[in-house]
Amino acid sequence: MMASATMATCFCSSSSFSPPDLAAVHSPPSSSPSRRRRRRRWSCRASSTGGTYDHNPLLQPPPDPHFPLRLPVQDGSSGSRLRIFSGTANPTLAEEIACYLGLELGLIKIKRFADGELYVQLQESVRGSDVFLVQPTCPPANENLMELLIMVDACRRASAKTITAVVPYFGYARADRKMQGRESIAAKLVANLITEAGAHRVLACDLHSGQSIGYFDIPVDHVYGQPVILDYLASKTICPNDVVVVSPDVGGVARARAFAKKLSDAPLAIVDKRRLGHNQAEVMNLIGDVRGKVAVMVDDMIDTAGTMHKGAELLHREGARAVYACSTHAVLSPPAVERLSGGLFQEVIITNTVPVPPDQRFPQLTVLSVANLLGETIWRVHDECSVSSIFQ
Repeated sequence: MMASATMATCFCSSSSFSPPDLAAVHSPPSSSPSRRRRRRRWSCRASSTGGTYDHNPLLQPPPDPHFPLRLPVQDGSSGSRLRIFSGTANPTLAEEIACYLGLELGLIKIKRFADGELYVQLQESVRGSDVFLVQPTCPPANENLMELLIMVDACRRASAKTITAVVPYFGYARADRKMQGRESIAAKLVANLITEAGAHRVLACDLHSGQSIGYFDIPVDHVYGQPVILDYLASKTICPNDVVVVSPDVGGVARARAFAKKLSDAPLAIVDKRRLGHNQAEVMNLIGDVRGKVAVMVDDMIDTAGTMHKGAELLHREGARAVYACSTHAVLSPPAVERLSGGLFQEVIITNTVPVPPDQRFPQLTVLSVANLLGETIWRVHDECSVSSIFQ
Protein backbone atom coordinates (compact mmCIF):
# COMPACT_ATOMS: atom_id res chain seq x y z
CA MET A 1 0.00 0.00 0.00
CA MET A 2 1.46 3.41 -0.90
CA ALA A 3 2.26 5.55 2.05
CA SER A 4 0.49 8.85 2.47
CA ALA A 5 2.44 11.98 1.70
CA THR A 6 2.02 15.59 2.69
CA MET A 7 -0.22 17.84 0.64
CA ALA A 8 1.32 19.44 -2.45
CA THR A 9 0.64 22.92 -3.71
CA CYS A 10 -2.32 22.56 -6.07
CA PHE A 11 -3.13 24.66 -9.08
CA CYS A 12 -6.30 25.73 -10.86
CA SER A 13 -7.23 25.94 -14.52
CA SER A 14 -9.98 27.44 -16.59
CA SER A 15 -13.56 26.35 -16.13
CA SER A 16 -13.61 25.15 -19.72
CA PHE A 17 -11.55 22.13 -18.79
CA SER A 18 -13.26 19.43 -16.78
CA PRO A 19 -11.76 15.97 -17.34
CA PRO A 20 -13.55 12.97 -15.86
CA ASP A 21 -12.72 12.31 -12.23
CA LEU A 22 -11.55 8.71 -12.32
CA ALA A 23 -9.88 8.49 -8.95
CA ALA A 24 -11.75 7.18 -5.99
CA VAL A 25 -11.38 5.20 -2.81
CA HIS A 26 -13.67 2.66 -1.32
CA SER A 27 -15.56 2.59 1.93
CA PRO A 28 -14.75 -0.34 4.24
CA PRO A 29 -16.64 -3.49 3.22
CA SER A 30 -19.99 -3.85 4.93
CA SER A 31 -21.51 -7.05 6.21
CA SER A 32 -24.89 -5.85 4.93
CA PRO A 33 -25.53 -7.03 1.33
CA SER A 34 -27.66 -3.96 0.69
CA ARG A 35 -24.89 -1.48 1.51
CA ARG A 36 -23.72 0.36 -1.56
CA ARG A 37 -20.31 1.92 -1.99
CA ARG A 38 -19.77 5.40 -3.32
CA ARG A 39 -16.88 6.73 -5.31
CA ARG A 40 -14.71 9.23 -3.50
CA ARG A 41 -12.56 11.95 -4.88
CA TRP A 42 -8.81 11.77 -4.55
CA SER A 43 -6.48 14.67 -4.23
CA CYS A 44 -2.95 15.55 -5.14
CA ARG A 45 -0.49 14.65 -2.43
CA ALA A 46 3.19 15.33 -2.55
CA SER A 47 6.31 16.04 -0.63
CA SER A 48 6.24 19.60 0.66
CA THR A 49 10.01 19.75 0.34
CA GLY A 50 9.96 19.30 -3.41
CA GLY A 51 10.58 15.56 -3.35
CA THR A 52 8.89 12.89 -5.41
CA TYR A 53 5.20 13.46 -5.93
CA ASP A 54 2.65 10.70 -5.49
CA HIS A 55 -1.06 10.65 -6.21
CA ASN A 56 -2.30 8.49 -3.34
CA PRO A 57 -5.73 6.94 -3.90
CA LEU A 58 -5.99 5.61 -0.36
CA LEU A 59 -7.10 8.87 1.21
CA GLN A 60 -10.49 9.74 2.69
CA PRO A 61 -11.73 12.89 0.89
CA PRO A 62 -15.44 13.81 0.55
CA PRO A 63 -17.66 11.38 -1.38
CA ASP A 64 -18.39 11.83 -5.06
CA PRO A 65 -22.07 11.16 -5.87
CA HIS A 66 -21.50 10.51 -9.59
CA PHE A 67 -20.84 6.77 -9.42
CA PRO A 68 -22.71 5.01 -6.60
CA LEU A 69 -21.72 1.37 -7.08
CA ARG A 70 -22.29 -1.80 -5.13
CA LEU A 71 -19.79 -3.26 -2.74
CA PRO A 72 -19.00 -6.84 -3.64
CA VAL A 73 -20.88 -8.75 -0.94
CA GLN A 74 -19.62 -11.98 0.39
CA ASP A 75 -22.45 -14.39 1.04
CA GLY A 76 -24.12 -16.19 -1.81
CA SER A 77 -24.27 -13.33 -4.31
CA SER A 78 -22.44 -12.62 -7.54
CA GLY A 79 -20.00 -10.35 -5.68
CA SER A 80 -18.37 -13.36 -4.05
CA ARG A 81 -17.49 -14.62 -7.54
CA LEU A 82 -15.09 -11.76 -8.23
CA ARG A 83 -11.48 -12.64 -7.43
CA ILE A 84 -8.37 -10.46 -7.80
CA PHE A 85 -4.92 -12.05 -7.82
CA SER A 86 -1.57 -10.35 -8.18
CA GLY A 87 1.67 -11.49 -9.68
CA THR A 88 5.02 -10.25 -8.43
CA ALA A 89 5.47 -7.50 -11.05
CA ASN A 90 3.41 -4.75 -9.37
CA PRO A 91 1.73 -5.96 -6.16
CA THR A 92 1.22 -2.42 -4.84
CA LEU A 93 -1.00 -1.51 -7.78
CA ALA A 94 -2.93 -4.76 -7.36
CA GLU A 95 -3.52 -4.00 -3.68
CA GLU A 96 -4.86 -0.55 -4.55
CA ILE A 97 -7.20 -2.05 -7.15
CA ALA A 98 -8.52 -4.57 -4.66
CA CYS A 99 -8.89 -1.81 -2.07
CA TYR A 100 -10.98 0.25 -4.50
CA LEU A 101 -13.26 -2.74 -5.07
CA GLY A 102 -13.64 -3.44 -1.38
CA LEU A 103 -11.94 -6.82 -1.74
CA GLU A 104 -8.83 -8.52 -0.49
CA LEU A 105 -6.29 -9.93 -2.90
CA GLY A 106 -6.66 -13.65 -3.47
CA LEU A 107 -4.12 -15.96 -1.91
CA ILE A 108 -1.55 -17.25 -4.37
CA LYS A 109 1.82 -18.92 -3.97
CA ILE A 110 4.53 -17.95 -6.45
CA LYS A 111 8.08 -19.14 -6.06
CA ARG A 112 11.16 -19.68 -8.18
CA PHE A 113 13.23 -22.82 -8.12
CA ALA A 114 17.01 -22.80 -8.06
CA ASP A 115 17.16 -23.24 -11.83
CA GLY A 116 14.88 -20.23 -12.38
CA GLU A 117 11.66 -22.13 -13.13
CA LEU A 118 8.41 -20.71 -11.76
CA TYR A 119 5.85 -22.43 -9.54
CA VAL A 120 2.32 -21.05 -9.10
CA GLN A 121 -0.44 -22.42 -6.88
CA LEU A 122 -3.75 -20.75 -6.00
CA GLN A 123 -4.34 -20.95 -2.27
CA GLU A 124 -8.14 -20.64 -2.50
CA SER A 125 -10.95 -21.94 -4.69
CA VAL A 126 -11.83 -20.03 -7.85
CA ARG A 127 -14.31 -22.55 -9.24
CA GLY A 128 -17.05 -20.67 -11.08
CA SER A 129 -15.47 -17.28 -10.33
CA ASP A 130 -14.55 -14.31 -12.51
CA VAL A 131 -10.79 -14.12 -11.96
CA PHE A 132 -8.71 -11.02 -12.71
CA LEU A 133 -4.92 -11.44 -12.74
CA VAL A 134 -2.98 -8.19 -12.32
CA GLN A 135 0.44 -8.56 -13.89
CA PRO A 136 2.16 -5.96 -16.10
CA THR A 137 4.83 -7.42 -18.34
CA CYS A 138 7.36 -4.75 -17.38
CA PRO A 139 11.09 -5.44 -16.91
CA PRO A 140 12.14 -8.16 -16.50
CA ALA A 141 9.62 -8.64 -19.31
CA ASN A 142 10.27 -12.31 -20.05
CA GLU A 143 9.98 -13.44 -16.42
CA ASN A 144 6.84 -11.41 -15.79
CA LEU A 145 5.24 -12.63 -19.00
CA MET A 146 5.98 -16.25 -18.15
CA GLU A 147 4.59 -15.73 -14.66
CA LEU A 148 1.37 -14.34 -16.14
CA LEU A 149 1.02 -17.33 -18.46
CA ILE A 150 1.47 -19.82 -15.63
CA MET A 151 -1.02 -17.90 -13.46
CA VAL A 152 -3.58 -18.07 -16.27
CA ASP A 153 -2.96 -21.79 -16.68
CA ALA A 154 -3.37 -22.38 -12.95
CA CYS A 155 -6.73 -20.57 -12.96
CA ARG A 156 -7.90 -22.49 -16.01
CA ARG A 157 -7.07 -25.80 -14.38
CA ALA A 158 -8.83 -24.63 -11.19
CA SER A 159 -12.11 -24.29 -13.15
CA ALA A 160 -12.40 -20.51 -13.06
CA LYS A 161 -15.48 -19.33 -14.97
CA THR A 162 -13.63 -16.49 -16.73
CA ILE A 163 -10.00 -15.39 -16.63
CA THR A 164 -9.06 -11.79 -17.40
CA ALA A 165 -5.40 -10.86 -17.75
CA VAL A 166 -5.08 -7.31 -16.40
CA VAL A 167 -1.92 -6.05 -18.09
CA PRO A 168 -1.43 -2.37 -17.17
CA TYR A 169 1.78 -2.32 -19.22
CA PHE A 170 1.93 -4.65 -22.22
CA GLY A 171 5.51 -5.57 -22.98
CA TYR A 172 6.57 -6.24 -26.58
CA ALA A 173 3.86 -3.80 -27.72
CA ARG A 174 6.42 -1.86 -29.76
CA ALA A 175 7.16 -4.95 -31.87
CA ASP A 176 3.80 -4.57 -33.61
CA ARG A 177 4.88 -4.56 -37.26
CA LYS A 178 7.76 -5.41 -39.57
CA MET A 179 10.03 -2.47 -40.22
CA GLN A 180 12.66 -4.53 -42.04
CA GLY A 181 12.88 -7.93 -43.62
CA ARG A 182 13.14 -11.09 -41.47
CA GLU A 183 11.83 -9.36 -38.33
CA SER A 184 9.35 -10.96 -35.93
CA ILE A 185 6.07 -9.39 -34.83
CA ALA A 186 6.47 -10.20 -31.16
CA ALA A 187 3.28 -8.38 -30.09
CA LYS A 188 1.20 -10.90 -32.06
CA LEU A 189 3.20 -13.80 -30.60
CA VAL A 190 2.62 -12.59 -27.03
CA ALA A 191 -1.08 -12.13 -27.77
CA ASN A 192 -1.24 -15.74 -28.99
CA LEU A 193 0.57 -16.99 -25.87
CA ILE A 194 -1.88 -15.26 -23.53
CA THR A 195 -4.83 -16.61 -25.51
CA GLU A 196 -3.52 -20.17 -25.70
CA ALA A 197 -2.70 -20.16 -21.98
CA GLY A 198 -6.43 -19.91 -21.34
CA ALA A 199 -7.28 -16.22 -20.83
CA HIS A 200 -10.80 -15.24 -21.86
CA ARG A 201 -10.21 -11.48 -21.91
CA VAL A 202 -7.39 -8.93 -21.67
CA LEU A 203 -7.56 -5.56 -19.93
CA ALA A 204 -4.72 -3.31 -21.10
CA CYS A 205 -3.85 0.32 -20.54
CA ASP A 206 -2.52 2.60 -23.28
CA LEU A 207 -1.23 0.09 -25.80
CA HIS A 208 1.58 1.42 -27.94
CA SER A 209 -0.61 1.21 -31.04
CA GLY A 210 -4.28 0.52 -31.54
CA GLN A 211 -3.66 -2.27 -34.03
CA SER A 212 -2.30 -4.44 -31.21
CA ILE A 213 -5.90 -5.03 -30.12
CA GLY A 214 -6.46 -6.91 -33.37
CA TYR A 215 -3.67 -9.35 -32.54
CA PHE A 216 -5.84 -10.95 -29.87
CA ASP A 217 -8.48 -13.53 -30.73
CA ILE A 218 -10.24 -12.76 -27.43
CA PRO A 219 -11.97 -9.54 -26.26
CA VAL A 220 -9.65 -6.69 -25.24
CA ASP A 221 -10.75 -3.83 -23.00
CA HIS A 222 -8.38 -0.96 -23.81
CA VAL A 223 -8.41 1.84 -21.24
CA TYR A 224 -6.49 5.10 -21.29
CA GLY A 225 -4.41 6.77 -18.61
CA GLN A 226 -5.00 10.23 -20.13
CA PRO A 227 -7.94 11.17 -17.86
CA VAL A 228 -5.80 10.56 -14.76
CA ILE A 229 -3.06 12.84 -16.09
CA LEU A 230 -5.57 15.42 -17.32
CA ASP A 231 -7.22 15.50 -13.91
CA TYR A 232 -3.85 16.32 -12.38
CA LEU A 233 -2.99 18.97 -14.97
CA ALA A 234 -6.36 20.59 -14.36
CA SER A 235 -5.15 21.49 -10.88
CA LYS A 236 -2.27 23.59 -12.20
CA THR A 237 -2.27 27.41 -12.33
CA ILE A 238 -1.30 27.44 -15.97
CA CYS A 239 -3.36 29.75 -18.14
CA PRO A 240 -4.98 27.63 -20.88
CA ASN A 241 -3.89 30.18 -23.48
CA ASP A 242 -0.26 29.55 -22.53
CA VAL A 243 -0.35 25.76 -23.04
CA VAL A 244 0.72 23.93 -26.17
CA VAL A 245 0.62 20.13 -26.39
CA VAL A 246 3.63 18.61 -28.11
CA SER A 247 3.85 15.22 -29.80
CA PRO A 248 7.45 13.95 -29.50
CA ASP A 249 7.16 12.25 -32.90
CA VAL A 250 4.87 12.03 -35.89
CA GLY A 251 3.55 8.63 -34.80
CA GLY A 252 2.08 10.12 -31.62
CA VAL A 253 0.14 12.94 -33.29
CA ALA A 254 -3.26 11.28 -32.86
CA ARG A 255 -2.59 10.72 -29.16
CA ALA A 256 -1.38 14.30 -28.65
CA ARG A 257 -4.31 15.74 -30.62
CA ALA A 258 -6.82 13.89 -28.44
CA PHE A 259 -4.95 15.07 -25.34
CA ALA A 260 -4.92 18.69 -26.56
CA LYS A 261 -8.64 18.61 -27.32
CA LYS A 262 -9.42 17.63 -23.73
CA LEU A 263 -6.92 20.15 -22.37
CA SER A 264 -9.03 23.21 -23.18
CA ASP A 265 -8.54 22.55 -26.89
CA ALA A 266 -4.88 23.59 -26.64
CA PRO A 267 -2.81 24.12 -29.81
CA LEU A 268 -0.61 21.29 -31.08
CA ALA A 269 3.08 21.14 -32.01
CA ILE A 270 5.01 18.21 -33.45
CA VAL A 271 8.65 17.25 -33.07
CA ASP A 272 9.92 15.83 -36.34
CA LYS A 273 12.59 13.28 -35.57
CA ARG A 274 14.57 10.67 -37.40
CA ARG A 275 15.26 7.48 -35.46
CA LEU A 276 18.79 6.18 -36.01
CA GLY A 277 18.25 2.83 -34.32
CA HIS A 278 16.56 1.09 -31.42
CA ASN A 279 16.49 3.41 -28.38
CA GLN A 280 18.23 6.12 -30.41
CA ALA A 281 16.51 9.24 -31.73
CA GLU A 282 17.68 12.34 -33.58
CA VAL A 283 15.49 15.46 -33.52
CA MET A 284 15.35 17.43 -36.76
CA ASN A 285 12.87 20.31 -36.39
CA LEU A 286 9.68 21.54 -34.79
CA ILE A 287 6.30 21.96 -36.46
CA GLY A 288 4.32 24.60 -34.57
CA ASP A 289 4.96 27.57 -32.29
CA VAL A 290 6.03 27.17 -28.65
CA ARG A 291 7.71 30.51 -28.01
CA GLY A 292 6.71 31.83 -24.59
CA LYS A 293 4.43 28.82 -24.06
CA VAL A 294 4.25 26.00 -21.53
CA ALA A 295 4.96 22.87 -23.57
CA VAL A 296 3.31 19.62 -22.46
CA MET A 297 4.98 16.65 -24.15
CA VAL A 298 2.72 13.59 -24.33
CA ASP A 299 3.79 10.03 -25.07
CA ASP A 300 2.57 6.56 -24.14
CA MET A 301 5.85 5.47 -22.56
CA ILE A 302 9.26 6.66 -21.47
CA ASP A 303 11.97 4.04 -21.93
CA THR A 304 15.46 5.53 -22.16
CA ALA A 305 13.95 9.04 -22.42
CA GLY A 306 16.01 9.82 -25.51
CA THR A 307 12.96 11.08 -27.41
CA MET A 308 11.75 13.22 -24.51
CA HIS A 309 15.23 14.58 -23.77
CA LYS A 310 16.02 15.66 -27.32
CA GLY A 311 12.51 17.01 -27.74
CA ALA A 312 12.86 19.12 -24.58
CA GLU A 313 16.19 20.50 -25.78
CA LEU A 314 14.56 21.56 -29.04
CA LEU A 315 11.57 23.12 -27.26
CA HIS A 316 13.84 25.21 -25.05
CA ARG A 317 15.83 26.34 -28.10
CA GLU A 318 12.57 27.37 -29.73
CA GLY A 319 11.69 29.56 -26.74
CA ALA A 320 9.37 27.41 -24.62
CA ARG A 321 8.89 28.88 -21.13
CA ALA A 322 8.62 25.49 -19.41
CA VAL A 323 8.42 21.85 -20.48
CA TYR A 324 6.30 19.14 -18.87
CA ALA A 325 6.64 15.46 -19.78
CA CYS A 326 3.54 13.25 -19.49
CA SER A 327 3.55 9.53 -20.03
CA THR A 328 1.44 6.58 -18.89
CA HIS A 329 4.24 4.01 -18.73
CA ALA A 330 7.61 4.80 -17.17
CA VAL A 331 9.97 1.97 -18.00
CA LEU A 332 12.95 4.22 -17.17
CA SER A 333 15.77 2.16 -18.64
CA PRO A 334 19.23 3.71 -18.11
CA PRO A 335 20.04 6.55 -18.64
CA ALA A 336 16.43 7.77 -18.41
CA VAL A 337 16.66 9.10 -14.84
CA GLU A 338 19.74 11.18 -15.63
CA ARG A 339 18.08 12.65 -18.71
CA LEU A 340 14.79 13.45 -17.01
CA SER A 341 16.32 14.94 -13.87
CA GLY A 342 18.88 17.09 -15.68
CA GLY A 343 16.86 20.32 -15.43
CA LEU A 344 15.14 20.38 -18.82
CA PHE A 345 11.74 19.45 -17.38
CA GLN A 346 9.62 21.43 -14.98
CA GLU A 347 7.84 18.20 -14.06
CA VAL A 348 7.71 14.60 -15.26
CA ILE A 349 4.23 13.15 -14.82
CA ILE A 350 3.79 9.37 -15.05
CA THR A 351 1.46 6.68 -13.71
CA ASN A 352 2.12 3.56 -11.66
CA THR A 353 1.39 1.00 -14.40
CA VAL A 354 5.09 0.18 -14.02
CA PRO A 355 6.52 0.26 -10.47
CA VAL A 356 9.12 2.96 -9.88
CA PRO A 357 11.76 1.86 -7.34
CA PRO A 358 13.05 4.43 -4.82
CA ASP A 359 16.46 4.70 -6.50
CA GLN A 360 14.80 5.92 -9.72
CA ARG A 361 12.80 8.72 -8.11
CA PHE A 362 13.86 12.35 -8.40
CA PRO A 363 12.41 15.73 -7.32
CA GLN A 364 10.63 16.54 -10.59
CA LEU A 365 8.83 13.18 -10.73
CA THR A 366 5.08 12.90 -10.15
CA VAL A 367 3.57 9.41 -9.92
CA LEU A 368 -0.20 9.17 -10.40
CA SER A 369 -2.22 6.07 -9.62
CA VAL A 370 -4.41 4.30 -12.19
CA ALA A 371 -5.73 1.86 -9.57
CA ASN A 372 -9.19 3.42 -9.47
CA LEU A 373 -9.44 3.53 -13.26
CA LEU A 374 -8.53 -0.16 -13.51
CA GLY A 375 -10.71 -1.03 -10.52
CA GLU A 376 -13.71 0.68 -12.09
CA THR A 377 -13.07 -1.14 -15.36
CA ILE A 378 -12.79 -4.50 -13.60
CA TRP A 379 -16.08 -3.90 -11.81
CA ARG A 380 -17.83 -3.00 -15.06
CA VAL A 381 -16.47 -6.05 -16.85
CA HIS A 382 -17.59 -8.26 -13.97
CA ASP A 383 -20.99 -6.55 -13.83
CA GLU A 384 -21.32 -6.65 -17.64
CA CYS A 385 -21.59 -2.88 -17.94
CA SER A 386 -20.15 -0.49 -20.51
CA VAL A 387 -16.44 0.29 -20.21
CA SER A 388 -16.26 2.96 -22.92
CA SER A 389 -18.73 5.14 -21.04
CA ILE A 390 -15.98 5.81 -18.45
CA PHE A 391 -14.25 8.06 -20.98
CA GLN A 392 -17.33 9.88 -22.28
